[in-house]
Amino acid sequence: MKVTIRAAVETDLPGILEIVNDSILNTTAIWSHYAYTLDSRRAWMIERHQKNYPIFVAVLGGAIAGFASFGDFRPHDGYLHSVEHSIYVHRHHHGKGIGKQLMPPLFEAAKALGKHVMIGGIEAGNTGSLKFHRDLGFIETGRLKEVGWKFDRWLDLVFMQKILSDPQPMKID
Repeated sequence: MKVTIRAAVETDLPGILEIVNDSILNTTAIWSHYAYTLDSRRAWMIERHQKNYPIFVAVLGGAIAGFASFGDFRPHDGYLHSVEHSIYVHRHHHGKGIGKQLMPPLFEAAKALGKHVMIGGIEAGNTGSLKFHRDLGFIETGRLKEVGWKFDRWLDLVFMQKILSDPQPMKID
């Protein structure tokens, strides 16, 4: 089957929600203990769109097979040129190359917005995600020990980053 990558629309939210909630409830990819609601995902989408931040979906056989987006890395204006991304693929579609198809449009969207660095925060035991990011040119830049707690154990956080471009920083007046 052919995968189609496109901008997400509101009717994609139930598919996105299914993927996110599966990750929350069954993995350490998202360090939340409670499933999200459709209303919270709608607010997330609205916030992304207000900042001109993209949400891309991968559609396979008419269903949402994955999604990718980015948001502010930190709220202070000194981080204006850095974003932190999220990418999730439905567990039934891991290993099919969907994530690698979602990332180039995300890189291009970030560059178009003048972003210089894309950051990923990955649970240290998620070797598949660490490899995925290395394969896309991300490098490990930091490791925080025992900063998360889920499934009755401490979790380590690995920061990885990819320098996207060498733009001139925006002037702040």
